[in-house]
Amino acid sequence: MSDQAIHLLKLLDLEPIEVNLFRGISPRSKWPRVFGGQVIGQAMVAACRTVDERLPHSLHAYFILPGDPTVPIIYEVGRLRDGRSFSTRRVTGIQHGQAIFSMIVSFAKPEKDSFSHQEVMPEVPPPEAFSPEKMAGHPLLKDAPKFVKRFYESDRPFRRRPVEMRPVEFERYLGQKAPGGRINFWIKTNVELPDDPAIHQCALAYASDMALLDSIAARHGEALFKDNIMAASLDHAMWFHRPFRADEWMLYSQDSPSANGGRGLARGMIFTRDGVHVATVAQEGLVRLRSPTATPPVA
Repeated sequence: MSDQAIHLLKLLDLEPIEVNLFRGISPRSKWPRVFGGQVIGQAMVAACRTVDERLPHSLHAYFILPGDPTVPIIYEVGRLRDGRSFSTRRVTGIQHGQAIFSMIVSFAKPEKDSFSHQEVMPEVPPPEAFSPEKMAGHPLLKDAPKFVKRFYESDRPFRRRPVEMRPVEFERYLGQKAPGGRINFWIKTNVELPDDPAIHQCALAYASDMALLDSIAARHGEALFKDNIMAASLDHAMWFHRPFRADEWMLYSQDSPSANGGRGLARGMIFTRDGVHVATVAQEGLVRLRSPTATPPVA
C-alpha cells in the first residue's frame, strides 16, 4: 500500500468505453498484484451499469490470473438474461488480452417476504473499543509482530485505506487461537457514500475480500499476514439479504469449516451494528505455510 489515500468512489467509477465495455484503474501500490476485492467491486459496478430497477442478490466469481496493477482492467459484460423477476450478467475482467477474472451476477426485482429468519450476530465489544487511539496504547502492542505494530502505531493506515477494519480478537496476533475458530472485524468505508443502494453493495463486495482467508489461519493460531504464510483467493461467492449502508459500522464475522490439500474454505456473515444480517460470503483459497524455497502462488 502506498502513502497515497485510496478514494473508494473514484476506484469504483468505471469509464464506459463501448456498449457493455468498461475500464477500471488500480491505485498505486507496492503489491505486485491487484487486490481481489477491487476486481470484485469494479466488476459489480460494470454489471450494475447494464441493469435497471433491480439490485444484485448474489455473485459467484473466479480469480483466473493475478491482476497487473500497472495497467487498466477492461470489464466486458455479457447480458445473459432479462426475465420477469431476475436478470443475469456475466462479467469478464481482461488484461493483456487474457481473462484474469470471471463473475456471474444475478439481479432480482423486489418481492414481499414469504419466510423471514436470520442468524444472530455474535456478542462483541463495539467498534469504538478498537479505535486507532485506543489500540495504539494497547498493553500487548509492544509484543506484537512487526506487521501488527505498523498497522496500529499510527493512524495513517486507517486514513488512507478505502475501508477501515477494526479486528476484535487482537490477542490472536500474538499466537492465541481464536475462540471456536471464529474471528470478527468491524468494517465501514472511509468515505460517505451516495444513497444509491447499488453503490453500497459494490462497496461491500470490495470489502468482503479483506482478510477473509485469515479465518483459515486463525484456526491454527496463525495470522494471514505473517511472513511464513502464503495465501491467494481462488473463488468468491456473496449473497445480499437485506438493505444496508456500507459507510456505517458493520460486523464481519468469519470462520473456516474446512482446510485440506493446501486449500481452505472461509465463510463470513455481515451484520449491521444493530444486528441485522445483511450478507453472507464464502471463499476458497490457497493458504499454506511458506517453506524457505517456496514461490508465491500464481492465483
